[in-house]
Amino acid sequence: MKKNNTKYSKIDSLLPKINDLRSSIKCIENDPNQYIETDHPINPIQELARVYRHIGAGGTVSRPTKIGPAMIFKNIKGFPNARILVGLMASRERIGKILGVTSNTLGIHLAQARENIIPPVLTKTKKIPCQEIIYDAKNNYFDLRKILPTITNTNKDAGPYLCLGLILTNNHLKPKQTDVSIHRLCIQSKDELSIFFAPGRHIEIFRKQAEKQGKSLAVSINIGLDPAIYIGAQFEAPTTPFGFNELSIAGGLRNKPIELANCIFIKQKAIAKAEIVIEGEILPNIRISEDNNSKTGKAMPEFLGYMGKANPSLPVIKVKGITTRQNPILQTLIGPGEEHVNLSGIPTEASIYLKCKDSIPGLVKNVYAHSSGGGKLLAILQISKRNSNDDGMARQAALIALAVYRELKNIILIDEDIDLFDTNDVLWAMQTRYSGDIDTIFIPGITGHILDPSQSPMYNNKIQKKGTTTKTIFDCTVPYNLKKEFIRTKFKKINPNPWLKHK
Repeated sequence: MKKNNTKYSKIDSLLPKINDLRSSIKCIENDPNQYIETDHPINPIQELARVYRHIGAGGTVSRPTKIGPAMIFKNIKGFPNARILVGLMASRERIGKILGVTSNTLGIHLAQARENIIPPVLTKTKKIPCQEIIYDAKNNYFDLRKILPTITNTNKDAGPYLCLGLILTNNHLKPKQTDVSIHRLCIQSKDELSIFFAPGRHIEIFRKQAEKQGKSLAVSINIGLDPAIYIGAQFEAPTTPFGFNELSIAGGLRNKPIELANCIFIKQKAIAKAEIVIEGEILPNIRISEDNNSKTGKAMPEFLGYMGKANPSLPVIKVKGITTRQNPILQTLIGPGEEHVNLSGIPTEASIYLKCKDSIPGLVKNVYAHSSGGGKLLAILQISKRNSNDDGMARQAALIALAVYRELKNIILIDEDIDLFDTNDVLWAMQTRYSGDIDTIFIPGITGHILDPSQSPMYNNKIQKKGTTTKTIFDCTVPYNLKKEFIRTKFKKINPNPWLKHK
C-alpha cells in the first residue's frame, strides 16, 4: 500500500474543513434533514434510545424505525452541563457530506485512503483540546458514572455502556505496533469498566501478551471524534495487518495526519481533539461478569438486532483519570442501528473492493455491505462482465470477498445495470436473473460471526462450534452470452421539474 507524503494537494482543497467532531457538526448543522438539537429533558437511562429509535436509528432496530437526522440532546437529567450526540454516522448521505464524497462512493473513497495513508503525529500545540478539564481517579469524589452521561438502551442492559469509545494502545512486546478499535465497554463501578473482545481482535492479542508477563496494558478510550477516525479505524485483517495503525487511514481520508497527545495519568497517547478521553489500564488476571450489577443475564442490544448475552468473565479496565474539552459532547450510538452498519460496512466495502481490484481488475464496480446484515453478514457485489470468462470470474470475486472479510455470510452478485443500494432493484434481479438450482453456491463449515444466533449447534446440529455457518453465494447476474436477452426497458431521459412546479 502506498504512503502519501504530500503535505498539500488538490485533494485537500476539495475536502470539508473538518478536524474534529465539532467541525463535523458544523458541516451539517444548517440542514434539518441531517442534524437537529433539542433542549427537551431526556433521561439517558432507556429514554434516549427509545426516542432516537423513532427519529433516526434505522439499521436492524425493531420496527418502527427509520434513518433520520443526527441529534444532540442538551438537557440531560442528572447532568446539567452535558450533551449527548447520537446518530452522526447513521446515514450514508451524512457521512458523504462530512467526508466530501457521494454516499454511493464511500467504500471506493475509503479504499483510496487505505492506499494513500498518512501516519498520525504528536501535536505541537501546548493547549491540548481534550485536556481542558481533568478528573483524577485518586480524588475521593471521582466517579465516572457521575462525570459522563452514559446510556442504557433497555431495562435488561447490563449497565450503562460506552458505545463509541475508540481504544488506542500498543503491543507490549513491540511498542511501535499500535492498534485502534471500538469495543463494548460496560461501566461496572466508579473507576472500572469491563471490556468485551470479539475473537481475533488485535488489541485482545496485545492484552494477552501483556498478561503473560503479569503486566497491565495502558489504553486511552477516545470519545467524540471526526467520523473519518471512527470509520478508518474499523478495517480488519488482512486489509490492515497485525500492528497496523488505522489512524493512518483517517489521515488519508483527511489528507493530513491525525494529531495525538501524551496522556496525563498513563504512558499512552490519546487523540488530541477528542471530546472525552478515559485513561486506564487493562488489568492482568482480573475478570468480572458483564452483568455484575444488573444480574439480568443480558448485555445490550447487539448489531444484528438481538439482546446479547452477558459474558460471565471479561477483562477489567481500571480507570486512572478522565480528561475532556469544555462542555464536552458524549457521542454514542444505538447498538443495532444504521450507525453501527456504516461503521462496520463501509470499511468492509473498501476491503472487498481493494482486493477484487487487485485480483481481477475492472470486474467489480462497487460493493455494498447491506444494512440487513449489520454491515457484516451480507455483501452485494456489482459486476461488469466483459466476456464469457467473467461468468466464472464473478463467482471468483465472491470467493475473494469471503476470504477478505471472514464475518461475511451471504453474497449477492448483480450486474452493472442494477442499483446495488436499492434493495427492491436487487431483489428484482434475484427474481429475473437467478435460478436456485444453478445459481446458488454453498460453502459449509466456515467460520462466521458468533453473534449470529443461527450460527450455533442449537440451530443447526451439523454445526459443532458456535460461530460456524454455511456461506452462500447468490449469482443474480446474466450469463454473458445472454446479455442481449436481458435488456431493461429504456425510457427517454427528460427533466421532470416543470411538471413538479405548482402555482
